[in-house]
Amino acid sequence: MRACTGQLRHWGVFLLLLVISGISACNEEAPQAGASGTVAARPAATAEGTPASSKAVAYGGALPAMTPGMPPPSVLPPFSPEPNTEQYGRVSENLFIAVAREPLSTFSIDVDTASYSNVRRFLTQNQLPPKDAVRIEEMMNYFPYSDPPPAGDAPFSVHVEIADCPWNGEHRLARIGLQGRRIDRGERPSSNLVFLIDVSGSMSSANKLPLLKKSLQEMVRQLGENDHVAIVVYAGASGLVLPSTSCLEKTRIIESLERLHAGGSTNGGAGIQLAYDTATANFIKGGTNRVILATDGDFNVGLSDNDQLTQLIEAKAKSGVFLSVLGFGMGNLKDDKLERLADKGNGHYAYIDDLQEARKVLIDELGATLVTIAKDVKIQVEFNPDKVSAYRLIGYENRLLNKEDFNDDRKDAGEIGAGHHVTALYELVPPGKDKDLPAVDPLKFQKPETTLVPSKESLLVKLRYKQPDGDRSQLIQGGVEDTGTDFGHASDDFKFASAVAAFGMLLRDSDEKGSLTCSGVLELAQSGLGADPGGYRREFLELVRAAQSLTR
Repeated sequence: MRACTGQLRHWGVFLLLLVISGISACNEEAPQAGASGTVAARPAATAEGTPASSKAVAYGGALPAMTPGMPPPSVLPPFSPEPNTEQYGRVSENLFIAVAREPLSTFSIDVDTASYSNVRRFLTQNQLPPKDAVRIEEMMNYFPYSDPPPAGDAPFSVHVEIADCPWNGEHRLARIGLQGRRIDRGERPSSNLVFLIDVSGSMSSANKLPLLKKSLQEMVRQLGENDHVAIVVYAGASGLVLPSTSCLEKTRIIESLERLHAGGSTNGGAGIQLAYDTATANFIKGGTNRVILATDGDFNVGLSDNDQLTQLIEAKAKSGVFLSVLGFGMGNLKDDKLERLADKGNGHYAYIDDLQEARKVLIDELGATLVTIAKDVKIQVEFNPDKVSAYRLIGYENRLLNKEDFNDDRKDAGEIGAGHHVTALYELVPPGKDKDLPAVDPLKFQKPETTLVPSKESLLVKLRYKQPDGDRSQLIQGGVEDTGTDFGHASDDFKFASAVAAFGMLLRDSDEKGSLTCSGVLELAQSGLGADPGGYRREFLELVRAAQSLTR
C-alpha cells in the first residue's frame, strides 16, 4: 500500500507540474483581444468554429507516454514539434517585356482562390506566408466585382479599364475583367457528384476531416431533388461508402459523411480512379458530372507521382467528368499538387480554412463550383508600340502560354464557372519612360518590321473559349484606348484589385514593389471598398493590418 501511495504522490506532482506548465504557456502565448497583429474579425477555426490551438499543432496535441511505475521526471520532457512539410510550387515573378521584342502576351485564365484563404490562414496565426504560397491572381479573383454581366447567350462579358499605376507614377495599369453568366439555382442542371474524401491518418486533426465533413454536409443541404451524391473514401485502400444517391435522401447522405473517421496511409491514386469510375457509371448527359476531391494532398502510397496523377486526371476530364479540389489543414498541405490536379481536371481549387469559407465556396458560390459555362479560356493581348513600350503581367506565372497556343484548340486552358469573375492586371510603361530591359544584338539575316498601323488604341484584347461540351474555340476581341484616366477617377473595382495586387507584391517582396508599404495598400483598398457585399473587402483590410504588425 505504501508503494502505491508513493507512486500516486509522484503522479500527483507530475500532473501539478503539467497544469502549471499549461497555465504559464497560455499566459505567455495567448494573444490579447484587439492586440496589434491579431485579426479579430476571422480567427483560424476548427470544425466547431472555435480558434485553433497553435500549441496543439506545434506539439501534435499528445503527451509523452509513461510506463506504469516509472517515477515522473523532475522537468517535463521537451516536445518535438511536428515537421512542416507543406509544399508550394515555385513562382518566378513575371518581368517587364519590351513591346518591340514581343508585342503579344498570352495566358490561360485562372479562377482558383486557394491562395487568398491560405494566406489568410497564415496571417490569422500571426505568421507571414511563404512567398511561393502567394499567387496574386488567386488573391484578386477571391473577391466579387461589379463588372456588368454578359448580354445574350455569351458565357461571359469582358471589361477593360486603364488608369494610373498606384505604385509607380510614371506607369499605367490595365485591368481586364471577365464576368461569367450567373445561373439561378432553379435553372442549374441536374448534377451527378462524387465526393472523394481523404480519410487517411493525416486528416485526423480538427481543421481537416471534421471540418471537411461539416463543409460537405452544409453543401448537401443546398442540393435538390435533381442532384445525386456518391461518396468514395481512400486511405491505404479506397472504397465506395455510398453509391449514387438522390438528394431526396439527404439524411442518408449526411449520416454517411458523419460516420467517416481518419486512419491509415494515403493511396490517393486508387481513390481518384474509383471516384471517376463511379461518376462515369452514373453520368448525366447534359448535366453536371463532377468529382469533388477533399484532402490535404498528402498522397504517400500508390499512384502519388505528380506527373502520373495529372495524366490520369487529364484523361478523365476528356470524358466530361470534371474535378473540383478542396484543400484542408496545415502542416502537410500539398498545395502545388492540389492546384495542378484542379488545373488538369477542368475545375478549380479552393482552400477551406474554416466553416465560413466552406459556406462561401459551397453555398454562396454553388453555381460557380458546380456548373462550367466555358472551358479552355485563353487571353491574348497585343500591345501597340506607339502607346506602350513595355508591359508586365501581374500574376498568372504558372498559366503563361506560348503565342502559338492561343489558336491551338488542342492546348488546354482554364475553365469559368457560372458567376465566376476573372481579373488580370498589366503594368504598362508608356513610350519615353525608359525601362532598363535586356536587349539582343542586331540580327544579320533578318530585317526588323518597321511599318506600324496608326491607331489610338493602346492594346487589343482577344479571348478564345469553348463551350463546356465543345471542341472548337470561339473568338472574342476588342481594342482598348487609354483615355488618360487618373487613379482617383478609376472605378472601385480597379482601385481594390490594384490594392490586392500591391499586397501580394509586398508579401512576395517583389522587385517591382517600389515604395509600396502596408499603409499605402490600406489607403488604396479603402478608396475602393465600394458596396462590399459579404464584407470580404473589409476583411482584407484586417489582413493587411495583421501583416503590417508582423513587418514592423
